[in-house]
Amino acid sequence: MRIPRGRRRPPPSLHHLLLLAALCSSALKTAAAAPSTGGTGEGGGGLASVTGSIMTWAAWPPKCAWLSLPTSGKIHSYTLVSKYHKIWKDTKDAIPAKDISTKEPVGGVIALKESMKYFDADFFNDSKLREMENGAKEFNVPAFRENRRLVAIKDGGLHDPSVLVFQSSWSSKSKVKESETFDYPQASMIQRPSNDEDIAFMSIIELGELIRTKKITSRELTDVFLRRLKRYGAVLESVITYTEDLAYKQAKEADDLLEQGKYLGPLHGIPYGLKDIIAVPQYNTTWGSKTFKNQVIDMEAFVYKRLKSAGAILVAKLVTGSLAYDDIWFGGRTRNPWNIEEFSTGSSAGPTASTSAGMVPFAIGSETAGSITYPAARCGVTALRPSFGTIARTGVMSLSESLDKLGPFCRSATDCAIVLDAIRGADAGDPSSREIALEDPFHVDITKFTVGYLDSAEMEVVKVLSAKGAKLVPFKLNYTVESVQSILNITMDVDMLAHFDNWQREGHDDEYEAQDQWPVELRRARLVPAVDYVQAQRARGRLIREVQESFTVDAFIGNVTDWELVCLGNLVGLPIVVVPTGFKSIEHPPKGNTRRRTTVTTGIYAPPDHDHIALALAMAYQSVTDHHKQRPPIDAN
Repeated sequence: MRIPRGRRRPPPSLHHLLLLAALCSSALKTAAAAPSTGGTGEGGGGLASVTGSIMTWAAWPPKCAWLSLPTSGKIHSYTLVSKYHKIWKDTKDAIPAKDISTKEPVGGVIALKESMKYFDADFFNDSKLREMENGAKEFNVPAFRENRRLVAIKDGGLHDPSVLVFQSSWSSKSKVKESETFDYPQASMIQRPSNDEDIAFMSIIELGELIRTKKITSRELTDVFLRRLKRYGAVLESVITYTEDLAYKQAKEADDLLEQGKYLGPLHGIPYGLKDIIAVPQYNTTWGSKTFKNQVIDMEAFVYKRLKSAGAILVAKLVTGSLAYDDIWFGGRTRNPWNIEEFSTGSSAGPTASTSAGMVPFAIGSETAGSITYPAARCGVTALRPSFGTIARTGVMSLSESLDKLGPFCRSATDCAIVLDAIRGADAGDPSSREIALEDPFHVDITKFTVGYLDSAEMEVVKVLSAKGAKLVPFKLNYTVESVQSILNITMDVDMLAHFDNWQREGHDDEYEAQDQWPVELRRARLVPAVDYVQAQRARGRLIREVQESFTVDAFIGNVTDWELVCLGNLVGLPIVVVPTGFKSIEHPPKGNTRRRTTVTTGIYAPPDHDHIALALAMAYQSVTDHHKQRPPIDAN
């Protein structure tokens, strides 16, 4: 709790007094155990004969001092009296003031000794603790403050990225040259539907063909999706900002280019939404937090620039859970279009729910630990969490520079491949980003693949891919690292705190929308020593090596929301495609008939830098199934 300047500190509460008494008692025990340093008067020995050292408080706030007491008499008790003085009483005689001499203060040492147990380092003696205290004051704290002044005044980690760069590639000879554009399939004989509802659920390939053949204009398509966003945005609590003026400006440019005979590709004139941790000039980038809801970041994020150059039309900034934690934000909590009574889960709540509900053809979200996979599974959309480093994160709020990834939510794996092709690439603002030479997923022969399946895999996917010619085998990842989940938590929380150090110091965690989320985790992160953070990264390196050795298949199928697998996949940098595989009845349905459903999904995982394999397998599965084409009831019973 911060005390305002210019106000007197209030008298201590009973809680404070008891706490101080406990600290003093600890000092007494220490003194009793210490060897006698001598004293004045008769006798000798330890505390029982009143030699050694004890603490006193002479005023409020407390200030500890060592006292040398006469050896005559025995101390049995003490009392608290007015003005918060500590009076030590002898059962025989009072202690003369002239016999009390103040020595070196050690309050900090006692506090340090008590705190060391929270760092699992309570093995230092008093002399070493005093040395540590002095060293921290002289060297550590000034360095901490100077570094914070240089890089931590602004929250969010948009500038000055860490030079400790994580590369997820498993090969020292990994391809780094820029790969060629994917050879997209061409749609044919696509007719414009007669109603907006049918248009809203068309794929990117289909909408792109309508645009290319001038059966619909980008302006008309923008109208369709803006109307739908405004109709359902409040219902799902999934939209933060409508970028209407920008959208119509970009739509006009797209239509004008087409009139000039210039077609930019399958995203030309296609509306989309961005998770609101991605910076776009002249529009608020709120990070879902009331602390930053009026923030405007005057830069174009890399992913936004890529989509703009591909001719795509930004129609909305979509909900991110506050500071990218979960689905709770300053305006409410985002809901699942398949069951309006449920929440969407995951911080990419807005992009997922909006795509699922046909409010945008696709959207860009992000994942640090489950924020693509969880909401995609809940809301029944196809999504890609790409290999770490595939898409530069310049202009994007950072949680963890070795875990954060951007990825698309779409109608299908085909659409995910199209969007990935447009936004992948490296940028100087993100040292972890790479030019990964992915193979063209549209020309991959899946019959050459051996695909493993975990016990948690949806067997329909196994059967379909087997029928399509892939070799399916039972599979299990083997590794000895048992601390996978704690490695993820330590890494994410400490990294997040580094990016929001000032936010916490200014007390903004008290304003946070969900007090049991970031505020609790980031306070705990203050207690992670640097050495144990590094040890966690070393353990992470061991996990990566063991997973690589265990990855004896080309890809594997498994659950997308199993927390152990979510943590492992993010720590290692594995790509995954989330695919809808069916539906089941909701729990506790309302009386009468209901169209609400619980979506069933599975994930197709590939090694780092092999996103094309996961995409090709997902496209093969969706080529003979239609779960991904179903439309949610949104606000219906």
